[in-house]
Amino acid sequence: MEVIEKTAEGLERKFTVKVPAAELDAKLNARLADVKGKVQLKGFRKGKAPLPFLKKMYGKGMMSEILQEIVNETSYKAFADRDLKPATAPHPHLTSDIDAIIDGKADLEYDVHAEILPVFEPMSVDGVKLKRPVAEISDADVDEQVKKIAEANREYEPRKKSEKAKDGDMVVIDFVGSIDGAEFAGGKGENHSLVLGSNSLIKGFEEQLVGAKAESDIDVKVRFPDDYGSDALNGKDAVFAVKVKEVKAPKDVEINDDFAKKLGLEDLADLKKRVRDRIETDRKSMSRSHVKRALLDKLDEGHDFDLPKSMVDAEFNQIWAQVQNAERDDEDKDKTDDELKTEYRKIAVRRVRLGLVLAEIGRRADVQVPSDQLQRAVQEQALREAQYFAMQGQKVTPQDILKFYQQNPQAIAQIRAPLFEERVVDFILEKADLTDKKVSIEDLMKDPDGEE
Repeated sequence: MEVIEKTAEGLERKFTVKVPAAELDAKLNARLADVKGKVQLKGFRKGKAPLPFLKKMYGKGMMSEILQEIVNETSYKAFADRDLKPATAPHPHLTSDIDAIIDGKADLEYDVHAEILPVFEPMSVDGVKLKRPVAEISDADVDEQVKKIAEANREYEPRKKSEKAKDGDMVVIDFVGSIDGAEFAGGKGENHSLVLGSNSLIKGFEEQLVGAKAESDIDVKVRFPDDYGSDALNGKDAVFAVKVKEVKAPKDVEINDDFAKKLGLEDLADLKKRVRDRIETDRKSMSRSHVKRALLDKLDEGHDFDLPKSMVDAEFNQIWAQVQNAERDDEDKDKTDDELKTEYRKIAVRRVRLGLVLAEIGRRADVQVPSDQLQRAVQEQALREAQYFAMQGQKVTPQDILKFYQQNPQAIAQIRAPLFEERVVDFILEKADLTDKKVSIEDLMKDPDGEE
């Protein structure tokens, strides 16, 4: 194989690759020799057909396969031999006559081009100074959460059949949803317990059941949000035929040892301890999100190198597709598409740069994603996708999706990427100089990535 470099501008690389016809013919002869003993042709005993005859019969088909394999292999080898890593798959373009190559009368010659990943020296992360926001947990915080648990586990008692349902009551209902008179998948339920005012169903549903009596029939009219998550339901007007089977009034809740025991705990002190532990876990997670954002800001500020345009374009296109499929918030609704594209391209540039920086830091530190963690993530993703397909009325099992992932390493890599990023962030934070900063719970709960 002969490789001639034609372009080396910035991150763009272009090579001309030549593979002699003799080398192609040798590969073809080796493949024919391999199948010679396995085929039986008319007029020849099995395995006795001469090579020239086999080449006449199967040569063109086999050579087409060989050319595809060689182009795929040598495209990457042209970069690897020069210690270059393509940012995206190399793009080959045949420059010699394909028929002449297949007939063994011409060398294989093609051009291949791709952008390469930039080579850079990542900033030192030893002792990087970061402030970690923390919010203290008060007894009032714990009591508030315990009260919410009590309300969620509140008991209800049946109202008289003549009594109307009030806000806060529980109704037991059967319902069937339809759009333009036709039932839709996932729109049916039986013996469903619904607390009025809980906002657990689509907007406008519960309000229409206030005032209902047991054994009454009500047509509930609602409109699905434009971004509901189902192409069949997004923005559609629907009617739910509801049968109110029972109306129940809430009973008073006493928060004491007996209540805690009903939850399977030892006493009220045990319940409060578990609640405090849960709050602590949640707030640590929020603190980490803020300190991660601060770290990414430092990494972004500490690096400036050329980025592969193809990677930035791919990231931008993904972001822009999400923007187009979502409702614009108040901040963006008055901006033109060009203005928004400029802003989101900056975000794409930041994401690509940070991805490369974290990947390089992780590579040098030999950060690994444990196989059991990756396997668990793949299984969880398969379950989520199966549930989505079920909402669309399609029968796709988690096992079907797992099989797809097993056969597609690139799909597995997409699941591994965020896991790897989190482990690299953990690695850096372990080496960082962290200083706790007390903040209010309101500040801690703010979205650190709100701008993105």
